[in-house]
This record gives sequence, C-alpha cells and structure tokens, in this order.
Amino acid sequence: MFVKEQNIKYGNTLLEKSFSFSVRIVKFYKFQAQKNNVVLSLINQLLRSGTSIGANVSEAQCSISKKEFISKLQIALKEAKETEYWIKLFKESGDISNAEFESLNNDCEELLKLLVSILKTLKSNNS
Repeated sequence: MFVKEQNIKYGNTLLEKSFSFSVRIVKFYKFQAQKNNVVLSLINQLLRSGTSIGANVSEAQCSISKKEFISKLQIALKEAKETEYWIKLFKESGDISNAEFESLNNDCEELLKLLVSILKTLKSNNS
C-alpha cells in the first residue's frame, strides 16, 4: 500500500510538526481574537491557512496513489507559504512582538523546508 511505504520512508515528523504548528496557530488565534484592535478577517485567514497545513498533511497519509500524496503535500506547501505571509503581516502591522514573530515564523519555515525536501525527493523518484 502506498501510504504505508511513505510512512516508513519519511516517518511522521512532518505530520507531528504540522499538527503541533496547528495547535500553536489555534492558541495564537484565541489570544489575538480577544484583543480589541485585531482585524478579525486577518486572524481568521491565519487560522484557516495555518491549520490547513496539518490537515492536508494528515489527509495525504490516506492517499491511494503517489500522485495524490504529492498533490496533498503541494497544497500543504501553498498553505504554509500563505501562513508565512500572514505571520509577516501581523509583525509588520505591530500586532505581535518580535519574539512571537520569530517563534511562529521559524516553525513555519521549518515546515516549508520539510515540505520542499519531501516533494523534491518524491518528484525526483518519479523521473
């Protein structure tokens, strides 16, 4: 079965890190949503894209083909790039501290690097 092969090959590092990141985003959302000065539509976008990374990685675990697995990880990569954008926007607008930004941004960048690395490996094995 395709999924079993991928789990053995890559372990669950991406799955675990993307889930942990989703939890951080939810907690960040709850904290920010309580502030009077936060723009709710922006924090909602961050919540959606930040939790979508883990959801797509999780969904990829049940892929029935390599093509579907790659597709789900590509969606997760796009969501991670969008999340990176929202995190930077929050920093530049003064809604989060430098420490909060560095922490969230570093975790997001780690996910981006993992996704890019896995996708490159999968695609090079396709050639």
